[in-house]
Amino acid sequence: MSNLLGGFLSNDSTFGRIMARIWVIVAANILFVLCTVPVITAGPAFAALHFTIMRMLRGDLDLNPFSVFWKGFKTNFKQAAVTWLVLLALAVMIRLEWFWCGQFGGIFKMFQIGLGAIAGIALVIGLYMFPTMAAFQAGLKELVKDSLFFALRKPHYLIVILFFSVFPMFLTFLDIQMLPLYAFIWVTCGFALVCLVTDSLLLREYEPYLPKVDEYGNRIG
Repeated sequence: MSNLLGGFLSNDSTFGRIMARIWVIVAANILFVLCTVPVITAGPAFAALHFTIMRMLRGDLDLNPFSVFWKGFKTNFKQAAVTWLVLLALAVMIRLEWFWCGQFGGIFKMFQIGLGAIAGIALVIGLYMFPTMAAFQAGLKELVKDSLFFALRKPHYLIVILFFSVFPMFLTFLDIQMLPLYAFIWVTCGFALVCLVTDSLLLREYEPYLPKVDEYGNRIG
């Protein structure tokens, strides 16, 4: 009986692997939330969350989410912070321009179409930039090119990623009465689950360009 129970609870069992993944998801998500409190560090936190989830998906179930998250945070801090601040500044600028174009009316409303297109491109780059940054070591110029390459390579992946990145957040503020429950989900696991969906898709595209690993996440060769 004890051997049966021990096998059921071991890390190699199906139950053990599921629990290991849940632990990584919850721990990484809480770390992400804490690191986004200072708004300036949200970019590195996004990169670190993707870094941790990708390590888990590639087979490393014995990883320490705290040390792996911190490694991803430090490794990508400069590039992720610059990317985040640029996207944040662009979002503020687009929002202000959109407001003023609406106030002036007439031909200025036509500019809102261009602003919407710029916002859409920025959103796509932002969604792909941080996981790409977590997977590859490259300069910002190369990362932007790679992000657009992977986004345009599989448009149906892009649609799925956009849906799971935008719709849950929209749903959160749709029902104010349920906001406490939604907030609890976001703090405990929500952001990591969105990353899980994104990274599960993108790793299929990244794999040919990444070092080979075995089923335990150990590098081969």
